[in-house]
Amino acid sequence: MGQESAGEPQFRAYWVDSFGPGLYTEAQIDQLIADTKAAHLNAIVAQVTRRADCLCSRSIMPRTEAEIDPEPFDPLQTLIENAHAAGLEVHAWLNAGIMWAPDTPPQDPGHVFHAHGPSAPEPESWLMRRYDGAVRGGNLYFFDPGHPAAADYVVRMVLSIVRAYDVDGINLDFIRYPDYNLGENVPSWGYNPVALARFRALTGRTDVPAPTDPQWTAWRREQITGIVRRIYLESYAIKPLVRISADTITYGTPPAGPEAWTQTRTYGEVLQDWRLWMEEGILDLNIPMNYRREVLPPPGQGPQFDPWNRFIRTQQHRRQAAIGTALYANSVEENVAQIRRALFPDPGERPAAGWVGFSYRTPDMLVEQRRRTPEAARDELARALTTFRTFDVLREVDLGQTRVPVFPTPVPVPPMPWKLVPEAGHLHGAVVRADGTPADQVMVALYDTDGRLVASHLTTGTGWIGFVDLAPGNYTLAAAGAPAGTAIPVTIRAGRVSPAALVLGP
Repeated sequence: MGQESAGEPQFRAYWVDSFGPGLYTEAQIDQLIADTKAAHLNAIVAQVTRRADCLCSRSIMPRTEAEIDPEPFDPLQTLIENAHAAGLEVHAWLNAGIMWAPDTPPQDPGHVFHAHGPSAPEPESWLMRRYDGAVRGGNLYFFDPGHPAAADYVVRMVLSIVRAYDVDGINLDFIRYPDYNLGENVPSWGYNPVALARFRALTGRTDVPAPTDPQWTAWRREQITGIVRRIYLESYAIKPLVRISADTITYGTPPAGPEAWTQTRTYGEVLQDWRLWMEEGILDLNIPMNYRREVLPPPGQGPQFDPWNRFIRTQQHRRQAAIGTALYANSVEENVAQIRRALFPDPGERPAAGWVGFSYRTPDMLVEQRRRTPEAARDELARALTTFRTFDVLREVDLGQTRVPVFPTPVPVPPMPWKLVPEAGHLHGAVVRADGTPADQVMVALYDTDGRLVASHLTTGTGWIGFVDLAPGNYTLAAAGAPAGTAIPVTIRAGRVSPAALVLGP
């Protein structure tokens, strides 16, 4: 392949976690910005929500319990102002599925854990439960996406940041079912009583399904997809140009092609169908966490890296993907080699839109092993990315640019043509019963003017429904099985999220 052209857009970022210094003071933020620019990166993916809290002052979540400078200092607001002044984007990273972790409860009485955690009566408990009754995976408590109020709160956490802050993007992490399963490919979580009751109401079943029950796994997978779809559309309705991304899973053996996707641990174990999300268009940017050790044990990780990259690049559809790598698991030399291979595909392949490294605090394995400081590792990584190093040698026949740095110059973030010059529109709204209560799990279909089915989805537990990337024009929205006449006309306009309200008959 030829050399990367100067100025070619590419998403380049650090994940900046907030379980240590980096975002706690304005001085730390200024250093973060300087380090980001030194590596010729153009975005910061900053962890503002760790466990239903926020490194910010204007959201529905309480302020994070950490060594943050006191108010009026607002970490997120300061980061946005200073990063934008330096020409960098800020993407707010939320651990969407995590409610709490420490053994001691949150200090803030308004934290959701107090009213909806392990001591809450049913149906007020929003916690995920495992098949064996456990309510905690490792030290983590999780929201159950099958509980309508829990799913709604996760969405509202995100939207409260979109409304209050001038973020360039929202980055969703833990948007899936948990690890800590009872076995590989045994998706053991999701047994909140409210979630089980909804599954039974939809299917007519009365049993407690086994973790691998196909109907049960499909139902749980759709609960996650429904949250992502709603976040995408509701964010678009507030601020259309906010880039919605997700940190997605690449466990185990990579699929040989799209037909093998359903055999992956991502799809079958953590119930995260990110391939569908990209195909449907409910993410702007997919950031698969292709975390592999290049050389060290466990064996087999290195050979999985390139095949996963190829699959990721082929599944961008009408959106974009940036490949995430594990800086903490490799040396600087190995990290540079992985970044290069992620960004420069085989001839004829669509390239990835960029790269994100985990993490700013642990930029190589020596830092992870506490054998040197993060500052020293970041400085070396920045030099390795922006200047030619003697160790940076790849097969010239493959890349044809052995002596060109990975990031020779700063470049802009890739544009989103589907948002900047939209050719499609979207639809969102509510479906309620005659008495005004939300219509849960009702199949709602969208038909064109010739009566052809365009798309259909089940409503969420709050009666919400949404459709993405529709051709402009007139449609009919109707509920399956509802009384005759329960349908409404809707008009789709390019670049707009059209509202709809459908009332079911008695």
